[in-house]
Order: sequence, then structure tokens, then C-alpha cells
Amino acid sequence: MASIFATLPPPLLAPGKSFTPLFTYQKKLTVFPIAKGRSANGIVKAIGDSSESSTSIDIIKSVRNVWDQPEDRLGLFGLGFAAVVGAWTATNLVTAVDKLPLLPGVLEFIGILVSWWFVYRYLLFKPNREELLQIINKSVADVLGQ
Repeated sequence: MASIFATLPPPLLAPGKSFTPLFTYQKKLTVFPIAKGRSANGIVKAIGDSSESSTSIDIIKSVRNVWDQPEDRLGLFGLGFAAVVGAWTATNLVTAVDKLPLLPGVLEFIGILVSWWFVYRYLLFKPNREELLQIINKSVADVLGQ
């Protein structure tokens, strides 16, 4: 296992406050054994963000930017509440449909057909995968307003 340098983002409820890391962890890593009972050691330390371009970090930055604007906080709370209510409603709807006698089997068969169509349409060939990636990136940019 490599060593880690853990930093947490600044608290969302206290914007503008300075932040220091809670802990730093370094570990000696055995690189290769030299002889019986002896080995060369090195210290590994990971610092910083290596995947700055990932979508999850972009989403966190977008939420943080919205949170920094006081007039948008109510909208952010509303979206969070709507997401929780939507998930709860969807769970109850699936439970209710699952109790019907014939419908779950038919819906499962339709789901299998749609899954196979999606694999054939977007995942099987390389140009189609690139098209899917462009569609996903465009949708993410539209949702985040970029």
C-alpha cells in the first residue's frame, strides 16, 4: 500500500475559513529485497489531486460554487429534498409494481431487450462508444450549465 496525504475539503457551512489538513500519513515502502533479511526502503508520499479532470470533482466544484452564493442555497436544498423524495417515491413504486402478478416478468423481459439493444447500439463498436461519450459529456455540460 502506498502512503496517503489526506486533506478534506473546507466545511461547506463555513465558506472563506482557512483550512489545514487533519492528518498526514507517511509509510516506508519496501522497494525490493537486496539480500536475505535486508531490503531497500523508500518513503512514498502522495500529495495533491491527480485526477483534476474527473466528472465527480467537477460536480463537487459546481455544487461548491452554487453553495457560495447565498441566494442559491435555498434552491440547492430544494434540489436535494426533491432528490430524496424522488428516490423514496421510485422505491415505493417499484415495490408496488413488483407485487402485481404478471407485470414484473414482462418488465424484466423488456429490460433485458433494452439492455441488449443498448449494448449493440452504443458499446459494441468503437465509433458508437465515442458517440456515447460525446452524448454523455454534452448532457453533463447542459445539466451543470457549462
